Amino acid sequence: MGKMDFLREALEGLKSEGRYVNIRTLQTPQGAWVKIRGKKVLNLCSNNYLGLANDKRLKNAAKEAIDRYGIGAGAVRTIAGTMSLHEEFEERIARFKKCSGAILFQSGFNANLGSISVLADSGDAIISEELNHASLIDGCRLSKAKRYVYKHLDMGSLENAIKEAQREKPGRILIATDGVFSMDGDTAPVDEIGELAERYGCIVYVDDAHGEGVLGDHGRGIVDHYKAHETVDVEMGTLSKAFGVMGGYVAGSSELAEYLKQRARPFLFSSALNPGDVAAALESVNILEESDILVKKLWDNASYLKQGLSSMGFDLGSSKTPIIPMMIGNEKKAGEMSKTLFEEMNIFAQAIVYPTVPMNKARLRLQPSAVHDHGDLDYALEALERLGENLKII
Repeated sequence: MGKMDFLREALEGLKSEGRYVNIRTLQTPQGAWVKIRGKKVLNLCSNNYLGLANDKRLKNAAKEAIDRYGIGAGAVRTIAGTMSLHEEFEERIARFKKCSGAILFQSGFNANLGSISVLADSGDAIISEELNHASLIDGCRLSKAKRYVYKHLDMGSLENAIKEAQREKPGRILIATDGVFSMDGDTAPVDEIGELAERYGCIVYVDDAHGEGVLGDHGRGIVDHYKAHETVDVEMGTLSKAFGVMGGYVAGSSELAEYLKQRARPFLFSSALNPGDVAAALESVNILEESDILVKKLWDNASYLKQGLSSMGFDLGSSKTPIIPMMIGNEKKAGEMSKTLFEEMNIFAQAIVYPTVPMNKARLRLQPSAVHDHGDLDYALEALERLGENLKII
């Protein structure tokens, strides 16, 4: 038996259990419809909420930046990699988020890894929501702080965790939560979390990857949605979803941004975000500041699709956002449904299975965008109803 045979055995196990992820390769830009293996399919599983990933304004901004600044930043930010574009974006995103400071990272994942790990250290405590994103969890693991977990959306459980942590007499207590939970589409009660944090003297860290460009005034995010600016200390956002580009950032006080620039390892030891990406992200902020028409179109499409699916009898969980979890349960059945939709009905909707979600909680996660129209969604509704009846899901 070869020393690497375990890889083949593990892959065979994933396939037999219905947990093997079939990665689809796009041959076109992100949009309402995309081409995969030469086949045109309706795209219902992209994070491209506002359709900006192929927006002409962003493409032009990126091209102009490449002509002016080149392709790559060429170094880490602390040596020779900081360009005027990076600082301009940090100033603009801080103002957009109603904060005094911000720091730009290469991705949202890096932002969480780099920030949480240095905001809570040995002798401190981190209290983490049980359904937090993997990047938040990994950021907590990298910290030397003692970790506690509270039950999903349960403020009583959070308060008990705070009291338990306080009995250990930690230096700082940091509460970390997603703003929008990406697999269920429900939202954290950021206002209530902030009130508890004020009462007990805790720091609040919110990962708003799926709230940016979706919630709040002109897409300013979940903290703006709940008007919790005074009680949330740290907001992490990603540029790879509603903003349509690549990168991540942390916004808060100017002292927070300055501290992270001195301590966050992804900022210190990984090359800066490329100029074209930064310029395109700046254009996304411009677009959102100027108009909320794309945000309104996104919500209109999400409501239309949700209403249609609910009327058919599909279980959509507890979503309060454009993320629509169509609950299936069984992993194999979810995989079969995704495969049939793609191969026979020209609909691209990936199955989400364990370990991304709990065992027997498999689902299709549908995500309409601002670039879909009701005709696209009617096409999907007709196909989903037919398939749901055939598989005895509805």
